[in-house]
Amino acid sequence: MLPSIHNLALLSLSLYSSVYAQYPDELVGTWVSKSRSVVTGPDFYDPVADKLIEPKHAGIAYSFTSDGFFEQSFYRSISNPTTPNCPSAMMQWQHGYYSLPGNGSIVLEPIPSDGRQLLSTPCTYDKAVYTRFDQPILLKSYERVTDAFHNVPRLNLFLFDGSPEQPLYLAYNPPQMLPTQTLNPTAAASQPTSRVKRDEDREFHERWTKKIVKGENFDHGDSDGLLLKPRPMRWDPDRWWWAGFGFLAIGTVMYMLPTKL
Repeated sequence: MLPSIHNLALLSLSLYSSVYAQYPDELVGTWVSKSRSVVTGPDFYDPVADKLIEPKHAGIAYSFTSDGFFEQSFYRSISNPTTPNCPSAMMQWQHGYYSLPGNGSIVLEPIPSDGRQLLSTPCTYDKAVYTRFDQPILLKSYERVTDAFHNVPRLNLFLFDGSPEQPLYLAYNPPQMLPTQTLNPTAAASQPTSRVKRDEDREFHERWTKKIVKGENFDHGDSDGLLLKPRPMRWDPDRWWWAGFGFLAIGTVMYMLPTKL
């Protein structure tokens, strides 16, 4: 006996609910950190020019859709405890799919060929490094609340180890995102990008170097598309090794010589 139209409608509704109920409305939107300078979408990454766009201030942003897509933008400085005057600047962008396993966590699965990372370490490299970026992420839990001070929706994300990410505030709903399909398909997703050097990348690295020299507050920046050689060390460790070996040999010979002739 064929099912009735009413039963088919109920079956279709049930299937629709089972597919889309896993993406709660409370996650949907573009969520940005306090500076509101870092966002997702074309204001952070231009896939046509293959260019990361430097924001005014550091921060992070996440976007989630109601059908399982995410986008992520990071712009951070990295301290250097051993050499405090040599911090690094990093920009990261990726997008892909997210899922909710049912235990309160969020799993982010990026599209491998699309992610980009821009790293500037002026005390180590003469120019910044621009590479592909692919980092799956486990968010242990999340909660959406109303911020008591700003009276706006706030998203609290907790990393894989339970440590809190900085608070995020709703900026756009529907979210501001680039197209969710693969933007830069390639068979060698793990290889560095092969773009030629860009003037704006060089300018960014020069700005970052000047900030280190002047001791200014550190934001982040841009980079160029070639992996660069580190600056030569002032003292070659190999030379020090051979010099030490030579002194040891001389000391041994002198020790073996008789004290009296």
